Amino acid sequence: MDTEAQHTERDRSSATEERSRSVRISGPDGRPPAEPADGPADPDEPADPDEPAGPADDGFGWSWRRTGVIGAVCVVFVLLLSHFVLQPFLIPSGSMEPTLRIGDRILVNKLAYRFGDEPRRGDVVVFDGTGSFVQEPPEENPVTGLLHGAAAALGLAEPAETDFVKRVVGVGGDRVVCCDRNGRLTVNGVPVEEWYVQLGDAPSKVPFDIVVPQGTLWVMGDHRSQSSDSRDHLGQPGGGMVPVERVIGRADWIGWPFGRWSAVRETDAFDAVPAPSAGGHG
Repeated sequence: MDTEAQHTERDRSSATEERSRSVRISGPDGRPPAEPADGPADPDEPADPDEPAGPADDGFGWSWRRTGVIGAVCVVFVLLLSHFVLQPFLIPSGSMEPTLRIGDRILVNKLAYRFGDEPRRGDVVVFDGTGSFVQEPPEENPVTGLLHGAAAALGLAEPAETDFVKRVVGVGGDRVVCCDRNGRLTVNGVPVEEWYVQLGDAPSKVPFDIVVPQGTLWVMGDHRSQSSDSRDHLGQPGGGMVPVERVIGRADWIGWPFGRWSAVRETDAFDAVPAPSAGGHG
């Protein structure tokens, strides 16, 4: 046996192990690595009660909480916007076809009449029909009513049973008559070419001759044969007239579905109608 070769291998192995141990206990510059100021951590040492504890989770809990807070803030913002500025409104019936279709979500401009301006002939408005179209609002559970109101304010549910959308045909002082010898509706003695009325519908199958009281509106649906409007409430308290203060806003845009995304088209049908005379018999 070559004992000299064995000693040589043992010496080399010892030297290699010594260098490896030296690298493990020394830093890159050959010096021992510095220990933390508080000394090495002792797994058996109790935690310092004055030292703040680390996060109880890996960050997902805080992420979910932050997402929830941001979501709640967004909902509150949308509700405030809907209450004061711009409210989505779901069209539940075909009474305003072809202008508005079932399932359309219109955006109601609540600032349209806030600064002294009033509804004009031809405007499509959303209003609270309590006292005019609905004599007594239906009773409902307060909690259910609150949830439904929030959903309706976001355009996710049908509007309240007291909310309606119609077109303004007569304003305070106007004399509105239907129909003349050619079957046309007249306002203050001037025939109105109502191109927005549903194709095939007559301006009205119910004859009427009314003078709109000051501070109120005479409203009608564009789908005259399918619309329950001012004509249907002539014999009721209020005579089918909608108080101006009950107007929620003007329907300015169709926001949904995307294929219908557009402004609600204005009409020039009433441009030739003169202001009512003092006696309201224009």
